Amino acid sequence: METHIPTREEALALLKEFNKSESLIKHGLSVEGVMRYMARKRGEDEEKWGIIGLVHDLDYERYPEQHCKKTREILEERGWPEDYIRAIMSHGWGLVTDVEPQLEMEKVLYTIDELTGLVTAVALVRPSKSVLDMKVKSVTKKWKDKSFAAGVDREVIANGARMLGMELKDLFEDVIMGMREVASEIGLAGSGVSSA
Repeated sequence: METHIPTREEALALLKEFNKSESLIKHGLSVEGVMRYMARKRGEDEEKWGIIGLVHDLDYERYPEQHCKKTREILEERGWPEDYIRAIMSHGWGLVTDVEPQLEMEKVLYTIDELTGLVTAVALVRPSKSVLDMKVKSVTKKWKDKSFAAGVDREVIANGARMLGMELKDLFEDVIMGMREVASEIGLAGSGVSSA
């Protein structure tokens, strides 16, 4: 089968075909937004990074026990490029796959996946329910509180930050900025800005 470079429309349709959960779709859109932002900042292929971010959890709703592995099957059947598939596999490194993130794109995906979840959780407890007025210090404060969003694997995020040679505060800033770009799509534009 010849390789097919997917469009964003195809990627979104595929995400919605395999996932009915609104929170999983919003998570895909969050990760896409941050991947696009990070790609732009680095002078990389924004479309490619975004598409990979969008579908990174493609199999999670239907096949949680085969997370990442089932995505490989689904994307291979559709002729997706191997580098897209490898990048998606690498976000599960040490958890569900042994594909170590090597490229910058892979390291970014691995690092920000869990972090978008933390930023979302922080936004939802704010009076504004928004990322638009969120400051890095709000995320830093909640990062230190291990009982807050306890399901977020902080070790993965810290490990990813080391891989990228980034300080956590700079990483938090990038994730907030990337999520701001998709705030209305992910339901975190709030209902008016608060001073919190």
